[in-house]
Amino acid sequence: MKLKLVILSLFLFTTSLLSAQVKFTAEVSREQIGVNERLRVDFNMNKDGDNFTPPSFTGFKVVGGPNQQVSNSWVNGKSTFSKTYSYYLEPNSKGTKTIGQAQVTIAGTVYKTSPVNVEVGDAVERPQDGNDAAIVPEDNLHFVAEVSKPNPYLNEAVTVTYKLYVSERIGISNFRMLDNPTFPDFWSQTLNMNGYRFEQGTFRGEPYRYAVVYKTLLYPQKTGKLEIDPVAISVSVDVPSQRRSIFGGIIYQTVEKRVTSASREIDVKPLPTQGRPANFTGAVGSFEFSVDPSKTTLDAGESLTASVKVRGRGNLMLFDLPDLTVPSSLEIYEPERKENFSSTLNGTQGSIAEDYTIVPTRKGKYPIPGLNFSYFDPRSETYKTISTNDIVIDVENGPVGALTNSTTAKDNNTVASNKQPVSLSGDQFRYIKLNANLKPLNAPEFFRSWLFWLLLIAPLLIIPLVIMFGKKREARANDITGNRIRKADKLARKYLSEARKNLGQQQEFYIALERAMHNYLKAKLHIQTGEMSKERISETLTEKGVDQATTTQFIEILKSCEFARYTPASMDTMKQDYDKAANVISTLDKQL
Repeated sequence: MKLKLVILSLFLFTTSLLSAQVKFTAEVSREQIGVNERLRVDFNMNKDGDNFTPPSFTGFKVVGGPNQQVSNSWVNGKSTFSKTYSYYLEPNSKGTKTIGQAQVTIAGTVYKTSPVNVEVGDAVERPQDGNDAAIVPEDNLHFVAEVSKPNPYLNEAVTVTYKLYVSERIGISNFRMLDNPTFPDFWSQTLNMNGYRFEQGTFRGEPYRYAVVYKTLLYPQKTGKLEIDPVAISVSVDVPSQRRSIFGGIIYQTVEKRVTSASREIDVKPLPTQGRPANFTGAVGSFEFSVDPSKTTLDAGESLTASVKVRGRGNLMLFDLPDLTVPSSLEIYEPERKENFSSTLNGTQGSIAEDYTIVPTRKGKYPIPGLNFSYFDPRSETYKTISTNDIVIDVENGPVGALTNSTTAKDNNTVASNKQPVSLSGDQFRYIKLNANLKPLNAPEFFRSWLFWLLLIAPLLIIPLVIMFGKKREARANDITGNRIRKADKLARKYLSEARKNLGQQQEFYIALERAMHNYLKAKLHIQTGEMSKERISETLTEKGVDQATTTQFIEILKSCEFARYTPASMDTMKQDYDKAANVISTLDKQL
């Protein structure tokens, strides 16, 4: 009987010790995943702790978390406690990845989890993971590129609209473009976005909300099948978690979801060769053409302006205007090009003009031949030509020219003229002064004048000033730290001066800010940053001995410049980005 009591006492004592033992473990949702799947890792502890520190997650990108869950329960008079930190990870590449040790302090003792290995294989056709909250929006979030015309003619306007479709079953809190769309086979014009607004619509027959994220106008520059590359967007999605509030409601968590539009193909038709006019220069659209002189009656030596103008809708920036020709007795100067057009979803509309300045030198009547302008109309699929009438310039007063008594021969379309000698009045040199009427200048005596004594004493007065400034200059030269700071601040002001001028104008400010950052690296490291990616810039700065924090801050500023083109920014945000840029340039200059 006593032996049974001893055994029972030992069993209860051992059980109590085991129940009091601290457990801190790391668990993954799966140990084998595809490179395009996501992984959930939970760090569980059975005692409440402090100073939880997650691992670095090398080889993964954190797309969700940390999410914290705490549970307290009483069963048969015994309490059970659990606390979990959850992260959602996305692998960067294939191979064996190791999730390092997390640590926490419980009752003054530091506990660490064991490393966990995850095998990342090839991409799977349809990623699925029931424990991964990032999979929830997989079928409820779509990024679509809509093309206005899949089979246009060469140089015909095509609109591409990128729309984000969101199902009614999920909610989003934010989104941002990850890529800056490029269209190598097109002339492109980004269309202005006045903010983002969600509207009701349908997607694949189901009700969805959608927002237009990006709009661009394209003019294909090649024929055949041209591909529009995919564009990625990052969306912050609110998805339900497994936790409940004290009232029983579902607690939502935010997951970063990367959505990519599908590539689109456009089959560009060549312009027909049949019926193409000889003077066709590539204009495609619907246009009006005119040649308008500012005046047709004037005197010799005066000037007039002849404006060759095209108005309408089409590829206004991609063709040449016909050249204006005048008789040899009229002086004509290189034209001034004027452009006044804007781009919308319906294409580019407005006008382009070339203004010629013409100056007649002789009296007479001078005909300016009319011009022909040809363009291709994609609606009627035909070439059209517009011709203007001849313009006659009547020069009333001036030296008698070769065409004063000119008559036009109607039969052979030639101009006959009576040439007359040029008469000189004899006063053509009246502006030259032959009698200068010069007078001697009585200069005052320099010796013993006040200027003489001032110049004599000035060097003696300057010597103490030179000594004083020399000492200050020497002290300033020996101040190595101060010189570095002053040099860095001077560089920051130099490169950021243009951005500072454009504070308050979002697009101009961020373009100038991005240019300043690139120009600084170009001048400092002698590299062409315009041809380098952000990853290459980061590697170059690291190779030059720049610390990781400064490099990361530099790259973040470049990303802010890109994102600000598509998202609105306040004046305070622009000032903060300007200050960050000035600080990072100063820090970089000290380290380099």
